[in-house]
Amino acid sequence: MSITLFQARKIITMNPSRPLATHVAVRDGRILGAGTPEELACWGPYRLETRLADKVLMPGLVEGHSHLMEGVFWRFVYCGWFDRRDPDGRVWAGAKSLQEVFERLQRAQAALADPARPLTGWGFDPIYFDNRRCVREDLDRVSTTRPVGMIHASGHIINCNSAALAAVGWLRTGIDHAGVPLGADGMPTGELKGPEAMMLVSEQLGLDRGTLAGDLTGLRMFSRLCVRAGVTTATDLASPLPDEALPMLQATTAADDFPTRIVPLLRLMGAPEPTVQRAAALRAQSSDRLRLGRVKIVADGSIQGFSARLRWPGYVNGAPNGLWYLAPQQLQQALALALQHGVQVHVHTNGDEATDAVLDGMEQALQAHPRPDHRFTLQHCQLADAAQFRRMRALGLCVNLFANHHYYWGDEHYRLTVGPERATRMNACATALASGVPFAIHSDAPITPLGPLFTAWCAMHRLTASGRVLGEHERIGVADALRAITLGAAYTLKLDGEVGSIECGKRADFCVLDDDPLAVPSMQLKELPVWGVVQDGRIFAASELPTG
Repeated sequence: MSITLFQARKIITMNPSRPLATHVAVRDGRILGAGTPEELACWGPYRLETRLADKVLMPGLVEGHSHLMEGVFWRFVYCGWFDRRDPDGRVWAGAKSLQEVFERLQRAQAALADPARPLTGWGFDPIYFDNRRCVREDLDRVSTTRPVGMIHASGHIINCNSAALAAVGWLRTGIDHAGVPLGADGMPTGELKGPEAMMLVSEQLGLDRGTLAGDLTGLRMFSRLCVRAGVTTATDLASPLPDEALPMLQATTAADDFPTRIVPLLRLMGAPEPTVQRAAALRAQSSDRLRLGRVKIVADGSIQGFSARLRWPGYVNGAPNGLWYLAPQQLQQALALALQHGVQVHVHTNGDEATDAVLDGMEQALQAHPRPDHRFTLQHCQLADAAQFRRMRALGLCVNLFANHHYYWGDEHYRLTVGPERATRMNACATALASGVPFAIHSDAPITPLGPLFTAWCAMHRLTASGRVLGEHERIGVADALRAITLGAAYTLKLDGEVGSIECGKRADFCVLDDDPLAVPSMQLKELPVWGVVQDGRIFAASELPTG
């Protein structure tokens, strides 16, 4: 079996016994060791790979909270506020007014030849437009005959027109559901909150997760985004994993030209038993680049969408408290069942009331089913305070914090959702570190763009889009930030024995950079060019990716 010796200007290993190197030896997609050519010669004859000789290598970045939808969404109309880069590297300008959003949809509608085809936008958030809500009459200006909808930037709200509501029988009075706001006329406004309310209309708009999970083109587009971001392992956090999609996922990820390890988490909907049992059964169908057998639970909604569950005093603007996606008692039952079956669980918990519910439920579940090293992980966990972090540590929980929120919604959190004090403690990386809670940081792509180096920059600087520092005391240094997007994220997925550092026995997964993240000024980290990746010993250059 042949050995390849990768040469680089510098290799940052994340291995404390050998933190820096110039070469790494690889055989059969795994690392033999990192060091000098003289040290690595003990493994036998090798082929010297000099293509990366002027680059800086670090462990392949691990995105511990993302969704394959990031790839599929680029087939829809981008309606977000911020500029966004697509899988081909093209930058799409953000829409800076409601009028611009509607004009984009109108142009897309005019280009559709099929009168029955739905029109779908994504990335929209009214919070950037003085929180002026989008109602069905707004989208009726785009079309009154075809279903038109936009998925909120948080992923927890859909705005739709009258035709979409009519298609599911909801263009009427008499609907009584917390996720379906009504107007003065007693009719749905067209804003639908939470999975129950969104589900039926999602199917009319091509947004149902079952369809998206089996989208081959979307999967390929997602993998191209990963290469451009330096990501070699990424989650699909909250997938339905329909049986009919599994053969495609297995075959595609196994292909020689597929550059990403995908870790789907099966979303729990309804009774927990079937989901937990299916997750346990799926483990046997895992492969190197498709890791199955985990569960995602969603406890509440989003803070910027005013659907997260907050403790007293609630939202600063007086909005009603958010939604329970899973009642606390059901949450506890699901956690207990997962512990019993040895199935790892990640729980979406945005608001601090939702975090309390998970901590209470986990405490009860562990009393009934003790399990060492379970690594159940709280995802987002944005408003957790120091006392909650201490409880996490005592219960053996991990946390994956949404550092990107500081930039994308920090100003809005400061003035509109939770106010200055709570905004400065959001996504408390320094508190997690001080409390001894294993932590990662994430993008939640497509909610924010996939890009762990940008996420690390956010955790280091905690700057909003306007330049305000949100909680200087919660800043972390570059070493801790880089660890959070490598070993930290790998640990939350129970993959730290395989990825996250460059050392003997691990997968040959490298992020290839044009410059040194430890040497550039810290403010420049978010702009550090990613050349590509090495995944399982295979080189993928971003400039050589297919397009279209």
